[in-house]
Parts: sequence; structure tokens; C-alpha cells
Amino acid sequence: MNQNLPIIVGSGPAGLAAAYELCNHNFPSITFDKDSQVGGLCKTTENKGFRYDIGPHRFFTKNKEIQNLWNDMLPDDFINRPRLTRIYYKNKFFYYPLRVMNVLKNLGVYDSMGIILSYLKKQLFPLKPESTFEDWVSNRFGSLLYSIFFKTYTEKIWGIPCNTLSSDWASQRIRNLSLGRALLNALGRQNRTNVASLIDEFHYPRLGSGQMYESMARRVKQQGGHISLGQEVVRLHHAQGVIRSVQTVGKNGSYVFPASHCFSSMPITDLVQRLRPVPPDVVMEAANSLRYRSIITVNLLVKQQSALRDNWIYLHNPEVKAARLQLYHNWSPEMVPDSNSSSVALEYFCFENDALWNLSDSGLIQLAWRDLEKLGFYEKDNFSDGFVVRYAKAYPMYENNYEKKLNIIKDWLSQFSNLHCIGRYGQFRYNNMDHSIMTGILAVRKMQGEDVDPWSVNADAEYIEEGQRK
Repeated sequence: MNQNLPIIVGSGPAGLAAAYELCNHNFPSITFDKDSQVGGLCKTTENKGFRYDIGPHRFFTKNKEIQNLWNDMLPDDFINRPRLTRIYYKNKFFYYPLRVMNVLKNLGVYDSMGIILSYLKKQLFPLKPESTFEDWVSNRFGSLLYSIFFKTYTEKIWGIPCNTLSSDWASQRIRNLSLGRALLNALGRQNRTNVASLIDEFHYPRLGSGQMYESMARRVKQQGGHISLGQEVVRLHHAQGVIRSVQTVGKNGSYVFPASHCFSSMPITDLVQRLRPVPPDVVMEAANSLRYRSIITVNLLVKQQSALRDNWIYLHNPEVKAARLQLYHNWSPEMVPDSNSSSVALEYFCFENDALWNLSDSGLIQLAWRDLEKLGFYEKDNFSDGFVVRYAKAYPMYENNYEKKLNIIKDWLSQFSNLHCIGRYGQFRYNNMDHSIMTGILAVRKMQGEDVDPWSVNADAEYIEEGQRK
């Protein structure tokens, strides 16, 4: 394949959306992914009839174009599912979003009044400037509720103190939500559909989130696009402000492919490091200072029905190392081989190549069962099997001053007329699936001369409401 084609790096939501949009405009393309499976972080793994995602992937969007795309990809397999999410703290379950009587019962009147007073104090005397995660959450929930329900869990996920995590992460992930709104919701006074965190139900593919992207990959191939798995892009060669070619490495050797355009959903830090000629020192230093958090899912096959109805549970207990418990049989009944089984996954967050990352699979499975025993949700005698999935660079870290470093990279990359950074990793942005998909679509439209900007897509569900295509 020697002709110049648009080249897409990564077959996750953004990469496949770009490939599909190119096909819709009669542009053949080639997509490379180092993984043996499409979907990126949204892939679904299977073992002995048990199916597991990598973290929670709700299919919820206010964008009609994305909703229509999902419906078209899985017309008969896109099911509607109830959402139940709870926090497990001090051996008690707290509904999320908050329910007044549940909070009062679990915390008691004294602590509950303390939370309300703490919240009112922050409304009168908010922290200024609001630069850290701790500041942002405390201002909207009060210092006491922040310390109970946010601090321990957030530091478990990110591995850094909350006062070194930028407020941008909270403003994207908990946007439009506060204790006041949550209490209004609990009293039936809040429109839940206006706040993504309060959604009661969502769509989900019958066989896991990966089923959506497997379907999208099939469509791309049917329309003339090429997808090459097990091929890692290790070099991007450029000259005179244009990406000229990419070099890949796979089990059959190394190849160089000429490129008319490059849509990159690889981590933007990797992109910078793989460019040849090498970028200036200031750009390299910025790329080397940005960090990602990695995730390990320990997937347990359990021959036992679960009494838990949750989709996932936030584990705020400091005595367990896992941060979340996923119950995929509650996402879809077909995630398990029979009704007497449970597909249970514990999620651990770490840095690539730290002690937890390098722990053996057997050691991680033992750790997961110890955590489950401490929680008391399952009996070990019903454990059937287990396997581990490691996913590096899963979550961009919004550490203090990250935006300044990212802007250095963006400004330098803007010289390349045919390079488009897309998706969560390509833009170093904590995007949801619909946001990532839209970056891929907009990048193709920009390639065709439309006045659109993939970087304008943010983590607010109303990101494309104005001027939206019908």
C-alpha cells in the first residue's frame, strides 16, 4: 500500500469515528493499533463466557448526531439499562446521587447537620482562587463532605494529594453538580437530565461497550477502510510543516507508510516523542512533564448470584486498595454465561511500571480476593477463575499547571497542516465517549475545509448543541 492515504493512529472511539467519517465521504484510510482488538479503553474482553469492560462506559449523550450513530451501529443490540451507583463507606451504602433519608440514616443527624453547616459556610466564605480540586469540591459540597466522600477516593485514583490536582478535572467530571443541587434532586426539585452525574438510565450494548466499536470497525472495512491491528506507530516523519509518513512495527517487521493526513489518538506525549525530526527541547520537556494514570482491572469469574444490584460501587474504604467494583452482569445479563454467575471486576489505579503495575497476575488476583473478603460481598468458595487487564496511560492527569505545558505542545503542533489530534489521549483531555467520537468526526470535517475545531469539544454534555447537524 504505497499511495498516500489518511492514516489514523488508534482504533478507539475517536480513531474509528474518524475512519467511519472518512468512509462516508469516500476517503479510504488505514488505521493502525498496537492492540490485537479494537475499542481502546472501551474494548470488551471475554473469558469462558464472562465479559468485562475496562471501567464504566455509559452510552449517554445529548448530541443527536452521536445518538443516531450509536443507534445505527447496533440497531438491535443497544439496550436501555437502569443505573444504580452507590458509595461504600464505613461498611454502609450511600446512594449516588444523594438521598436525604439514606444520608441521615447512615451518618446520623449530628454528622448530617455538620455537613450542611460546612456547606453553608463555604457558600458564605468560598475559597479563592479556586485553583485545585480540593478548592472546587469544597466550595460546592463543603469541607466536611469533601473530606468524607471525595478526598480518600480521589487520592486513591490519582495517587497525588487533592491540593495538587487541578480544579479542571472536577469542573469537567462533576460539572453542574453541587450539594445544593443534589439535595434539590433528593427532594424531587431538580431536573436530573440536566446533570450527567444524575442520569437514572443509559444505553448499553448487549455484549459490552466493545460491541459498539467492533460494529463500527466492520462498517469501516465494508466501506473500503483498512484496519491493521498489532501494528504500533513508532515514528512520524515530517518536513516543511507536513507529516510525510508513519513507521510501524509489528510481528511481521517494520514498515513505512506515506500519509496524506494523520489523525492521532495516541497519547499526545507519545506523539511528541515519536516525531522525527525531534521537536525543540521546550516541547519535549513539556511532553515529558505531563503524566497519565494507568488502570488495572482484576476480572473475577464467580459462580454465584450477586445480591448487589449496582452497576458499579465506589470504594471509599481506605482499608481496600481497589477504587471501584464493577458488576457487569448488572450492565447486561448477557455479560455472564448463565443467571447463576457474576462478572465481577475490581479496579486499581497506578502509574505505569510502579510496584502495583509490575505485580504478577496471580498476585493481583490474590489482592482482589482479599479486598472482596474485606468488603464481605462474595464468598471465596464460589471463585471460578480470574484474569488481569492492564491499560497504560488511561487517564490524563490534570496536575497543577498542566494546561500551560499542554499549550506549549499544542502551539508547536499547530504548524502541521495535516495533523489532527483527537480523542482523550490525543488531546490530553478527560473526555467521555461521545466527546471523543465528536473530535474524530470534526477532524475529518476540518480536513475537508469546514470551519470547525476538534479542540473545541469539551467534557460538557452540551458541547455541540449550537449549530448541531440534524
